[in-house]
Amino acid sequence: MITVLLVDDQALIRAGFRALLAAEDDITVIGDAPDGASGVSMAREHRPDVVLLDVQMPVMDGIEATRQIASDPSLAGVHVVILTNYGFDEYVFNALRAGACGFLVKDTEPEDLVTAVRVAARGDALLSPGITRRLISEFVARTPQPGPVVGLDELTNREKEVMALVAKGLTNDEIAAQMVISPTTAKTHVSRAMTKLGARDRAQLVVFAYESGLVTPREWLSGLEHD
Repeated sequence: MITVLLVDDQALIRAGFRALLAAEDDITVIGDAPDGASGVSMAREHRPDVVLLDVQMPVMDGIEATRQIASDPSLAGVHVVILTNYGFDEYVFNALRAGACGFLVKDTEPEDLVTAVRVAARGDALLSPGITRRLISEFVARTPQPGPVVGLDELTNREKEVMALVAKGLTNDEIAAQMVISPTTAKTHVSRAMTKLGARDRAQLVVFAYESGLVTPREWLSGLEHD
């Protein structure tokens, strides 16, 4: 059973998402909170698999709430999915840097919401291929200018190559096929890159790839055109 915590200052949003998720046999909503501070407290109390977290809230915003959840060792198994009204607002990138595993617009289709919860619960992150590959393309084009990323020099060329492919939205199986290696080897390279960079999950690995300039938005968008 996948456990979910809803954190949003709009009661109607919380009620709507709760109703949608409650209809699934493998998902249960263990609680909801109207602000980031309450959300962090409830996450520590219940340790849900997934936290659906609004960005703009009173008391504590979603970015700080994400940062506190992601930096708490006792919440290592909790995956934060950011909710936004606008899809590509300036807060999303900062939330991903803070440790969110992906994002969703609030008017997403019900089946995409359910899929996103399942993807996040598996730890695959919503920047992996699938429903967010095209959704994020416009946002990626607005990322900040490249800068230094601590630990990047420690990566082998192979690990950098794998990191770039992760940033383009490829799964481990797709990476393996492109590099002519086994999926297990691809997964190992991804794990080692994450460890060396201190990345919480694949989503942060994607962020680091763009921050460092290892991959450019132009490369991402070029890849989309050939999908």
